[in-house]
Amino acid sequence: MTLNKELTLKQYRLLNDLTQKEAADKLGVSSEVLSKWERGITFPTPPNIDKLCELYDTNYLLINFYPNIPFKGINKAS
Repeated sequence: MTLNKELTLKQYRLLNDLTQKEAADKLGVSSEVLSKWERGITFPTPPNIDKLCELYDTNYLLINFYPNIPFKGINKAS
């Protein structure tokens, strides 16, 4: 599912119809770790970001890892 809009990790998970446990199992992490990522409490490592992008079929630049901070998007050069 490729989107051209920034979404939070939780939004990507819900769009893929996955529970936290299902997504965490696919990523090889605990549901507690995924919950912390989704809430912006901790940040995934680069290898885990790659797994998230693969699971959710997106680019890391389109993921808002800090859901409580407004996302400005990507500035494209003219």
